[in-house]
Amino acid sequence: MSSTTNQFTVTRIDSGYWRVLFANPPMNLINPETIREFQALVADIEGDKDLRVVVFESADPDFFFSRYDLARAAETPTEAGPSGLPVWIDMTTRISQSHVVSIALIRGRTRGGGSELALALDMRFASIERAVFGQPEVAAGVLPGGGAIERLPLLTGRARALEIILGADDFDARTAQLYGWINRALPDAELDAFVDQLARRIASFDPAALAEAKRLVNRRSLPASADLAETQDVFLAATRSPSVRVRGRRNRERAIALGREFELDLGRHLADP
Repeated sequence: MSSTTNQFTVTRIDSGYWRVLFANPPMNLINPETIREFQALVADIEGDKDLRVVVFESADPDFFFSRYDLARAAETPTEAGPSGLPVWIDMTTRISQSHVVSIALIRGRTRGGGSELALALDMRFASIERAVFGQPEVAAGVLPGGGAIERLPLLTGRARALEIILGADDFDARTAQLYGWINRALPDAELDAFVDQLARRIASFDPAALAEAKRLVNRRSLPASADLAETQDVFLAATRSPSVRVRGRRNRERAIALGREFELDLGRHLADP
């Protein structure tokens, strides 16, 4: 059984296992509508007590959740969600704390806010041939505002987190695995079967045992909500600075000139003088 919003299609494999397909053509940019739809999806996940595991994937093999659309940063929803936190921080915190196990099946570019959404999920598995990761915000004159600053050091350590964030370059899936950014990098031909087998295995287990195990692991492995909210405030303030607007106009001009190529090789293009 499936249900669809504008950007997400939910397929209920069985009562304990869902798959969520993200599609926002032409390049799976995250925009304010994505945030509101994801927020509603989190509420559905929380409300289903039989659900054990959710797999998130993309309809576009070149782009997972590609990045946040900075051209629409001023429209970013900032009202409080059910947790009392701003919507982005609310939804990413709640999916991390949910009783449900969340898994990212990653093909394509996973940068900026897309990387931050993936980091908020419990596990990440990526295609060796097709997955690319990055936190390009500093190269655009801002900074990661949706959780990378807090979550990456917990996974990769301080030095590698600084390399990722300050270098603002693209990383292949093998390096992301080596750094701890993702669980595993797998050959593309093996990725779907591996993730499906793992999801079905988890979905067969007792829901109370899964939920309690996740809750106990979370005690020492999740960032503080106050830190996440502070970083989002700094990010939004940075998007309003005159120098960032100038840089943003320049990058939009390059994007128009280069088309899809700009996004496919974003790390290189943002570093061009």
